[in-house]
Amino acid sequence: MSAASSETVRLAIDTVRTLAMDAVQAAESGHPGTPMALAPLAYALYTKHLRHDPAAPDWADRDRFILSVGHASMLLYGTLHLAGYDLPLEEIKNFRQWESLTPGHPEVHHTKGVETTTGPLGQGVANAVGFAMAEAHLAATFNQPGHEIVDHYTYFVAGDGCLMEGISHEAASYAGHLKLGKLIGFFDDNGITIDGSTALTCSDDAAKRFESYGWQVLHVADVNDLAAIDAAIAEAKADTQRPTLIITKTHIGFGSPNRQDTAKAHGEPLGKDEIALTKQTYGWPGTEPFFVPQDALAHWRDATAQRAQAHTAWNTKWQAYSAAHPELAAEFTRRMSKALPAQLEQSFPAFDAKSGNVASRAASGVVINAIANVVPELFGGSADLTGSNLTNVKGAHPFSAAQRDGRNIHFGIREHAMGAIMNGMGLHGGVIPYGGTFLVFSDYMRPAIRLAGLMGVQAIYVFTHDSIGLGEDGPTHQPVEHLAALRCIPNLLVLRPSDADEVSEAWRVALHHKRGPSAIVLTRQKLSYFAEPARAKDGVKQGAYIVADAAGHVPNVVLLASGSEVEIALKAREQLSGHGIHARVVSCPSLELFAQQPVEYRHHVLPAGVPRVAVEAAHPMSWYRWVGDTGAIVGIETFGASAPAPVLYEKFGITAEKVAAAAKSVIR
Repeated sequence: MSAASSETVRLAIDTVRTLAMDAVQAAESGHPGTPMALAPLAYALYTKHLRHDPAAPDWADRDRFILSVGHASMLLYGTLHLAGYDLPLEEIKNFRQWESLTPGHPEVHHTKGVETTTGPLGQGVANAVGFAMAEAHLAATFNQPGHEIVDHYTYFVAGDGCLMEGISHEAASYAGHLKLGKLIGFFDDNGITIDGSTALTCSDDAAKRFESYGWQVLHVADVNDLAAIDAAIAEAKADTQRPTLIITKTHIGFGSPNRQDTAKAHGEPLGKDEIALTKQTYGWPGTEPFFVPQDALAHWRDATAQRAQAHTAWNTKWQAYSAAHPELAAEFTRRMSKALPAQLEQSFPAFDAKSGNVASRAASGVVINAIANVVPELFGGSADLTGSNLTNVKGAHPFSAAQRDGRNIHFGIREHAMGAIMNGMGLHGGVIPYGGTFLVFSDYMRPAIRLAGLMGVQAIYVFTHDSIGLGEDGPTHQPVEHLAALRCIPNLLVLRPSDADEVSEAWRVALHHKRGPSAIVLTRQKLSYFAEPARAKDGVKQGAYIVADAAGHVPNVVLLASGSEVEIALKAREQLSGHGIHARVVSCPSLELFAQQPVEYRHHVLPAGVPRVAVEAAHPMSWYRWVGDTGAIVGIETFGASAPAPVLYEKFGITAEKVAAAAKSVIR
């Protein structure tokens, strides 16, 4: 490379650094130090290695880049702007401002070129594993000899915080086990966290740790050594049997005379005086904030245009694939566009009094296997609870290092990572991820579930053992507050079906809910079968519906319930009838869907002026909105206990007698 070219490259890298400093200063908040340190890595990736096209940021076979250290968002924003993505300089100037395209942490679907929403540390690492799993699965499913239409890499950048968070252990362990050779990570080894030196809290040997997971571990002694970065990436790609972690030594706040290698460079503006001194250190040609040298911009755009040629080549490859394998091409297009198969609606199973008298988890297993062949993109499993969650597709083999086309995923005892891996798979596209565990362990998944709601990721959670009804395992495994906690998460559908027909419809709703996650909450114990499949089809979709009315009378009271407690409400209705009280029973499989219905429908189900009683073997918090000030709730506000399920329901007062007594009380 000529001296002039070297100067242009240096200028191109320093432009990323100065934009980060200026944006954080203008916003008076943010994290300038890591973008200043990692600018050479971003430059190397986006100009030399990443297969990407700013004009088509969503093309199917692009490489994916995940900034797990989401607080360093200005590294990504500056790079995307310079590379030619739809991110004007004005948006860089509006960093962290209302409705800007440059929020404090990267948000997928908000800013072109951002692959996932990051910020909670470690989540991006696990997302990257999900991206790599989806790539491997789709490659095995669709690639044909001479026609490799799925063939890309997933890159991520993690920091000390990402590796300290336990989720990174779970995800990295699983990635090594699966031998995800197209997963390449960079560890930003700067030795600094918010509190100061990492020596305060951490003495891990990251290299040995990742080697023990089965990763290839490489080293770049100085991130400013572009040749070393190039060589490391080439070596990473050469090892197809192991994911690679490239430990990269950096200096946080690089070039800042008074802030480099200090915690102060992490999460606060440098200050105008320090920025001026730093730009002097760089030999920066401009004095005004947000100055972008034309030579640097032209170099970035030219290099990016060269990388975009991969997209043109892939289009040619796709045309040949479509001609040679038209049915596979049509299926790939359908799956990547999230269109559901036309024959799906006829594939849901029909239950009867015999087949429907089962635990809702058992009914869910039947539904999964009924729709699996029709929806081949359904790709998931369980966190080591397959026999309890009943998530296996019968006849299908496990997804593994040896069988990438397998669709039964054994996540292992890794709920934290499972949720975030599912997010990565869903964001990649071409698959609908689902994952099972006990409802009580949704706590382990909550950060990932929350991010799925924020990102609008279609992910389906199969949560079984949904109440004290699981019995003898006791309070450690009996969820109490979990339904209420999940219902608080925006954009998450919580579906708690009351019988086999409602289970089938819950799966139908979840498959059609493409802009967010769904939680299907299921029992361990058997449920009665209500034999109202037609009514359930519309009722579950509407969130709540009348399962038994007041037998020709105006109801004196409305009894609301979800899941296994609908049967209790029906028994209470019979008891009340014997006392001349006419009760309506409403099944409420999804309070979120019910809240979305027109007010006319909600008033039809819950007529004004009629008192209401809700019953659920869970914390009552979810129900106050629906029963109002004059209603009552039969629920649980303590932890459970170890005993058979019928004993627990009796001892905790989740009975027809208690519901009937509450109904009489609110009527009076």
